[in-house]
Amino acid sequence: MSETLTVQSYAERLSDALPRVRGEIARAAASAGRDPGDVRVVAVTKGHPVEAVRAALDAGLTDLGENRVAELAGKVAEVGRGGVTWHMIGHIQRRKVSDLLPVVDWIHAVDSLRLAERIHRLAPEAGPPVNVLIQVNTSGEDAKGGFQGPGALDEILEVAGWSGLNVQGLMTMAPFVDDEGVLRGTFGALRRLLEEVRRQDPRVGPHLSMGMSNDLRFAVEEGSTMVRIGTALFGARPGTAGGA
Repeated sequence: MSETLTVQSYAERLSDALPRVRGEIARAAASAGRDPGDVRVVAVTKGHPVEAVRAALDAGLTDLGENRVAELAGKVAEVGRGGVTWHMIGHIQRRKVSDLLPVVDWIHAVDSLRLAERIHRLAPEAGPPVNVLIQVNTSGEDAKGGFQGPGALDEILEVAGWSGLNVQGLMTMAPFVDDEGVLRGTFGALRRLLEEVRRQDPRVGPHLSMGMSNDLRFAVEEGSTMVRIGTALFGARPGTAGGA
């Protein structure tokens, strides 16, 4: 694709790519005895122009993901919030929370107590409790953020009790590898943690945000309810070599 991307060019790509992604989800769900309808596709439009957003909506993709507050706000300003569920999937600086809350529906990467507390304190000013997912570092990679270690369970339960947040489940990112054992281990650990969290606090939702373009199959087989798909749907972001 050239740098001058249009709604039509994105639509043409999605006409081939979206059935492939849905087919992969269906096969993975079937192998795990799951209903593929229980897996939401969050179409990651980060780094793509608003034309990608419009093409996604035309294709019936209404869950849209961004990883920068300014880019999300800009696209919301152009497209609006009606008929769209906007997901913030990237790391959030605490000073950006006040800008984010008025334009977002789901926050996937609540990766620290300090960030959770900031959202909790500001949420009443923006409206009802915010739908959030607690990011957990189940891969053990130093470069990954998120709750981790022996205290993670207690910290997640603490956040779940804060009135400004509606904790809908957990989120993780797997290493960018082809090792099935590593991927299944990362995703399976998150599923088991969520089971324990919900056993202790049934108010926590059932969602597992895990899986991207490169590890979609294993994430779904291990229980993902939200997959964050960018490259497989829209191609490489303009000026880059890849995406989610």
